[in-house]
Amino acid sequence: MATTLFSCQASNNKADKDDSFKTPKGDIISIHFIKHASLMIMFKNQSIEIDPVADLSPKTDYTQMPKAKYIFVTHSHYDHFDTKAISDLSTKDTKIILNEDCFQKLHKGLVMKNGDSLILDNDISVKAVPAYNITPGHLQYHPKNRGDNGYIIDIEGFKIYIAGDTEDIHEMKDIKDIDIAFLPCNQPYTMTPEQLIRVAKIIKPHILYPYHYSETNLSSVSPALNGSGIEVRIRNLE
Repeated sequence: MATTLFSCQASNNKADKDDSFKTPKGDIISIHFIKHASLMIMFKNQSIEIDPVADLSPKTDYTQMPKAKYIFVTHSHYDHFDTKAISDLSTKDTKIILNEDCFQKLHKGLVMKNGDSLILDNDISVKAVPAYNITPGHLQYHPKNRGDNGYIIDIEGFKIYIAGDTEDIHEMKDIKDIDIAFLPCNQPYTMTPEQLIRVAKIIKPHILYPYHYSETNLSSVSPALNGSGIEVRIRNLE
């Protein structure tokens, strides 16, 4: 796994700061925590946007942010898929990676199905992985047959898992060698803290960021993972 530029102890204290990391080749990745499920990854002065959404509170003016080299969209819910934000971030060279459902709404982009892999350039590749609900009574939120994506983004061998909206599905047992995992935690739409803890122990990322957690109490997560080798970092990603 890649080495972080700095280390911090597992904590439930929220922070707004960017976090920076080194790839195995020694290049710097920085992650900016925008809100909820929206993230910006900077690498070699180029922006990778994850589920950019402008109007979800707090509002984000994407016209004031760097144009994106890549935009990843996990699925078509309003808190993940925003055509205006995508437009504001795009140039003629921006590559938009999404699932078929989003493609039918946006009418452009590179469609990835669960299990697909794609080499984007010499430094970056991505694999799309499943994201769906399994709890009875919750299946309508993220049905398996809609093909919502999570993404494993590999930047020079540094692997970032963006889970999207999902529960602790059986396919997660095949996700390995993850440096950073973003796992969702809010009911009834995604995971409970107990599910998140279980997934973390299966995937064993070096660093875990709970995200998309709304008002969920995350205080049990860090204690449950003490001694696991997983560092828990809580950021403002309600």
